[in-house]
Amino acid sequence: MKLIAETDRLLLSHLSLEDAPFILELMNDPSWIRFIGDRGIRTVAQAEAYLREGPMASYAAHGFGLYLVRRKVDQVRMAMCGLVKRPSLPHTDIGYAFLPSFTGQGYAFEAATAVLHHARHELNLSPILAIVAPDNERSIHLLEKLGLAFQRRISLDGGQSEVLLYALEVA
Repeated sequence: MKLIAETDRLLLSHLSLEDAPFILELMNDPSWIRFIGDRGIRTVAQAEAYLREGPMASYAAHGFGLYLVRRKVDQVRMAMCGLVKRPSLPHTDIGYAFLPSFTGQGYAFEAATAVLHHARHELNLSPILAIVAPDNERSIHLLEKLGLAFQRRISLDGGQSEVLLYALEVA
């Protein structure tokens, strides 16, 4: 497990196939389905396929991806937070999703700050984008707290739904 960042309370590392049961839980959480979308992941095997084809493939292709966020004190898996290179966006974007029991405690800000630091100082990425559902007020607040600024509304899926595009110049 490759460690990417360490904060006062958190460890961020590469995801592995061992994380499939956690991914299954996270991707079927009602807030994931509401704000990110139903990915149809219903079994551990499907979660393993997602990990291989998503984050693990991104590490190989780009040198970054979505990372596992664990609480330092007990190693509990809490979230994914990291960087995504989408074909539909011109630059890398930050993404995150936390299990509900870990929201509202500052963990998302702490993890996302570490990811932005990694993007700036280790990967030399700029700008960093973010996309968010227009009704995801908590995530919008977090992006603004992190220093990202609203750019415009965009559609990533051929006009099916609009998302808000945010950007942060980190160089």
